[in-house]
Amino acid sequence: MINIILCGGSGTRLWPISRKLMPKQFSKLFDENSLFQKTVERNQKIFKNTVIVSNEEQYFIANDQLKEKGNSCGFLLEPVGKNTAPAIALACFALKPETIILVTPADHLIKKEKKYQKVIKKAVKEAENNFLVTFGIKPNSPHTGYGYIESDEHQVKSFKEKPDLKTAKEYLKKGNYYWNSGIFCFKAGVYLSELKKHSPKIYEASLSAYKNSIEEGNDDILRIKLEDMEKIPEDSIDYAVMEKSKIVKVVPSNIGWSDVGSFDALDEEIKKDKNGNTKCANHISIGSKNNFILTDKNIATIDVKDLLIIDTFDALLISKKGSSQKVKEIVKKLNDKKSELTKLHNKVYRPWGSYTTLENSSRYKLKKIVVKPNQRLSLQKHHHRSEHWVVVSGTALVTTNDKEKIVKVNESTFIAMGNVHRLENPGKIDLILIEVQVGEYTGEDDIIRLEDDYKRQ
Repeated sequence: MINIILCGGSGTRLWPISRKLMPKQFSKLFDENSLFQKTVERNQKIFKNTVIVSNEEQYFIANDQLKEKGNSCGFLLEPVGKNTAPAIALACFALKPETIILVTPADHLIKKEKKYQKVIKKAVKEAENNFLVTFGIKPNSPHTGYGYIESDEHQVKSFKEKPDLKTAKEYLKKGNYYWNSGIFCFKAGVYLSELKKHSPKIYEASLSAYKNSIEEGNDDILRIKLEDMEKIPEDSIDYAVMEKSKIVKVVPSNIGWSDVGSFDALDEEIKKDKNGNTKCANHISIGSKNNFILTDKNIATIDVKDLLIIDTFDALLISKKGSSQKVKEIVKKLNDKKSELTKLHNKVYRPWGSYTTLENSSRYKLKKIVVKPNQRLSLQKHHHRSEHWVVVSGTALVTTNDKEKIVKVNESTFIAMGNVHRLENPGKIDLILIEVQVGEYTGEDDIIRLEDDYKRQ
């Protein structure tokens, strides 16, 4: 048996915490653990083998978080996302047809682990009999943010789109409707057979992409080529297979599940003080009640109630409770303006380490750069900016055009616009430096990579 963890998605309804390059599954919201880490640990108690399907840009974050917990997994890396049906197919092609698979999203919370393990065992038995199995969450409210599954005993009759409130109430009265959890169990061969039957174009394009994939055996990575991925039609497993197949069963599941898909949902999972406010050491409250507050800064509230207050280094979100589904409309407006606020936090993780933007102006940018031991940035150049580097900890090996030099603590170096350069940490501790970029344009897309250890474009 094997667990396939789908690690894509950008979690737009949890902006500004969730960004494209640091989505909600990697945010450490639960006792310094991320939803991704909790998903891996929960399922490795049942399944010895794990394959993570991830976007190439998120691989390094995922791998770092695995190492924090001493876990090891295989990876299937997609250059672009094509939704869940192709992602699962690409993973299944690498497995024997009789392999039992549990497909789980990386960003769900499950609080009742013993009950979870029991329903997994029920699902595995059904999967062994060549059924496609989905997990139906017993609804405790007429929720309009989830899709629903209509069942007859354990046989799935139909899948329903997210309903309006009136329809959701009718579903609850009937009693044979469940929330669609997005968790599935089946044999690899059975899924591929049903995909070929009901969505042959996805099957054929995914098979071709798999055959052309690049296997990096030392790192247990399967990398899909961009030109092959772009040819695959985009669709979810629900539309491509589950809604069309006649061999789908549902396992009713009371497992303390939440997709944590909005701040209202997250609010239900975070501890509160006696006034119903989020427990927050740096929150001073006078007459404020039932507020969800997420911030690292000191914050004071006076006589406010039922608010969502989400504060990050570069963005502040304030909303009434019950309106957090509209956050995705804010993200759309930011995307229309081509704002980097939907893509990046001020701290950005890279395969070699991280950088933190300390100040950003129209003609200069100030960064703190951390390079891990024995790692190096790409060989690169810039068309619109020069860079000044000051080392504050560790030792830097700097390549400029054809020359190399060592830069030590409290020493600096200058990279002129257009010069080919590389930064490397040859030491045994983190290299920390302050970078000052000066130029008419300091965007991250002004990086021309000439060589890269991590196969980035």
